[in-house]
Amino acid sequence: MKRVVILSDTHGLLRPEVLEYLPQADIIIHGGDINTQAIVDKFREYAPLYIVRGNNDKEWAEGLPQSLIFSIEGIRFFLIHNMRDVPPDLSNMDVVVYGHSHKYACEERNGVLWLNPGSCGRRRFDQEITFAVMTVDGEHFQVEKVIIPHEKK
Repeated sequence: MKRVVILSDTHGLLRPEVLEYLPQADIIIHGGDINTQAIVDKFREYAPLYIVRGNNDKEWAEGLPQSLIFSIEGIRFFLIHNMRDVPPDLSNMDVVVYGHSHKYACEERNGVLWLNPGSCGRRRFDQEITFAVMTVDGEHFQVEKVIIPHEKK
């Protein structure tokens, strides 16, 4: 069984609430818009990292891929920053992880789970501050939405 912390759109901010989850992570997935190498380095202190480049990841991130395909305990993942850049053929994929919109989404379409962990960076508009934790056990997986409380302004 693997515990996977899934984030996106941190935009240079690594909240203490996120750091609390990292010691229990077996794997970390980040859907882009990280904004600093320091955050990537911090994630790598905790667990193996699957990461893609977001539209705000500039020169420092030139070596990061635009998309990634990988497996965790037999579950096949496609990782990209913007869902509009997902290729039409998702055959053999089980989960698509994306970011960009800063809005949490978790829905099954044609047997594929589409997951946007939302944003746990700086709060944007009036949206929730969120990320996800996935438990992968063989061919089964379960997603938990994590909401970081914030003051309304």
